[in-house]
Amino acid sequence: MSDWIEYPGRTALFEGLAHVVEADLRQALKTRGKAVLAVPGGTTPAPFFEILRKSPLDWAKVSVLLTDERFVPETCVRSNTRLLREALLQDNAKAATLVALYKEADSAEQVLAQLSAGIQAVLPLDVCVLGMGADMHTASLFPGADLLEQALSDTAPPLLPMRAPGVPETRLTLTAPVLQNAGTVHILIAGKQKQEAYARACQAGPVEKAPVRIVLNRKGPVLVHYAD
Repeated sequence: MSDWIEYPGRTALFEGLAHVVEADLRQALKTRGKAVLAVPGGTTPAPFFEILRKSPLDWAKVSVLLTDERFVPETCVRSNTRLLREALLQDNAKAATLVALYKEADSAEQVLAQLSAGIQAVLPLDVCVLGMGADMHTASLFPGADLLEQALSDTAPPLLPMRAPGVPETRLTLTAPVLQNAGTVHILIAGKQKQEAYARACQAGPVEKAPVRIVLNRKGPVLVHYAD
C-alpha cells in the first residue's frame, strides 16, 4: 500500500521530496556504509535534483543510476544520462558514482550484459524515485511493450531493453524485482491528469494494464508525492 503526500505547490513538492530522500540516503549510509539511489529521467524531476545535489551527504559513498534510459548517446537532448549529469551530479553530488544505463553500440542488446553486470554489482537499491505516466507506466515498463511480461516476472533480469507503441526509441529499464526490492520507493506525480491515473492504478486490475502497480502493491514502503 502507498501513502499519499500532497503539497501546496510544486516548489514545496520538490523540496519535500529532496528532504525525505536525503534522510533515506543518510540512513542507508549510517547502516550500510554506502547507498544506492535510482531516479527517473525526463524534465519533471530536474528541480528535485537541483535541491538534492546540495545535500551535505557523503556522496562519494553513493551510487546513482537511472530507473530507465533512452538508447541514445549523451549528445542527444533526449538522453536521461545527460540530464542526470547536468541536474544532479553537480555541487556536492558531483562525488557520487554514476552506474551506466547506456553504452554506445548498434543496439541495446549488444551492451545489455555489460550494463546489467554494473547494475547487479550495486543492488539492492536503497532509495528508488519513480515517475508515472498518464498511461500508468513507470520506468520504461509501458503497457503493450514487447518484453513487458518478462520484465514484470519475479525472475526477470535486472535490466531489459523495451520497445513500445508510440515510444520512438528503444529503452533500457530496471525490471520489477529491482523496483520491488528497493528499501524505500517514492513516486513523483504532478498535475491532475497524473492524479487521475494514479487513482485508476490503485484499483484492482492486471499489472500489464497499469505497470506502476508492481510498486504500489509491493510489501515495502511506497510514498507518493503530489502537487497540482
